[in-house]
Amino acid sequence: MGICRRLAECIADPRYPSRVVHRLEDIFLARVLAIACGHEDADVLDGLRDDPGFRLALGKLPGAGAGLASQPTMSRWENAPTTRELAKMLAAMIDMYCASYPAPPAAVTRDIDDTCDVVHGYQQFSFWNGHHGERCFLPIHVYDTATGRPVAMLLRTGKTPSGKEAAGHIRRLVRHLRRHWPDTHITIRGDGHYGRAEVMVFCEAHGIDYVFGLPTNAALRADPVIVTAADACAVRRAEGQHPVLRSYAETRYGAKSWNCQRRVAARIEASTLGMNIRYVVTSLSEGSAEHIYDTL
Repeated sequence: MGICRRLAECIADPRYPSRVVHRLEDIFLARVLAIACGHEDADVLDGLRDDPGFRLALGKLPGAGAGLASQPTMSRWENAPTTRELAKMLAAMIDMYCASYPAPPAAVTRDIDDTCDVVHGYQQFSFWNGHHGERCFLPIHVYDTATGRPVAMLLRTGKTPSGKEAAGHIRRLVRHLRRHWPDTHITIRGDGHYGRAEVMVFCEAHGIDYVFGLPTNAALRADPVIVTAADACAVRRAEGQHPVLRSYAETRYGAKSWNCQRRVAARIEASTLGMNIRYVVTSLSEGSAEHIYDTL
C-alpha cells in the first residue's frame, strides 16, 4: 500500500540530497517494522541495523552496503514533523482509507475511541490518567466498523478530550471524508468521552448520525420509563429464576448543557448480583432500543 512512502512525503526533508544515506521512507519503514515486532523504543534500532530480516524488508541485501538508520537518526525524525505536517499525515491516512473502496459506499459507520499509550518517563504532554492508573498519552483511533480498517489516528495528550476538542477532531475527519464521498451517509459511534454537547450539535448540523455512550446520573436513574422497565425486568428474572435477564427501554432526556432533549436507549440487566443499567444517546430515529444499544 505504500503507507510509509505516503507518510514520508508529508514531511519536509532539509538534508543535502548528495549526503543522504537513509531515505526518509526507509527510516519510517524501519521504525514501523520495529514497533510491529514489539520493539517500542528506538534504542533497539542500533542492534537491528544489520539484522538480515530488517535489511531484506527494506530492500537491502544482508552484509552489503550501509546498515539501517541508527537510533539517533530515528529519534531526530520522530520529533521532526511540524503540526502542519502532522495534519498532512492524518489526511494522507484518510485518503488511503477512502481509496481502499472501489466506489463510494452508500453509508459508513465510524468507531472513535481513545487508547492508553503508557510512557516510560515524563515525556512532554504525557499526563497521569486516573481511569487507566498510568502516566500516558491518549491517542484517538478511528476505525471502519464494516471492514475493521483503520481510518485515522491522532497522538495527543494523556487527558480525556473536552467536548470542544472532540468536536474539532470529528469536524476535520468529516471534512476529509466528504472530499472523497460527498453523498455517503456517515454514522459515528463512541463511548461517553464523545457524547458531548459540542459533538452532538456538530453532527446534527451536518447530517451526521451518532450513537454515543452516556454516563448515568440521578435524572436518568429516576426516569419513570427506565424505572418501570427495570422493575419489570427484575420481577421476570426472579419469577423465572434466571441468573441474568436483559431488557431494553428508551426515553427522552436533556442534560443541562444540551439545547434540546435527545433519544436515549437503555440496556437493563438484572442478575443475582443486582441491577446494571447502561445508556446510549443517539440521533437515530429508526430501530428499537435493543437495536440502538447493540449498534454501539
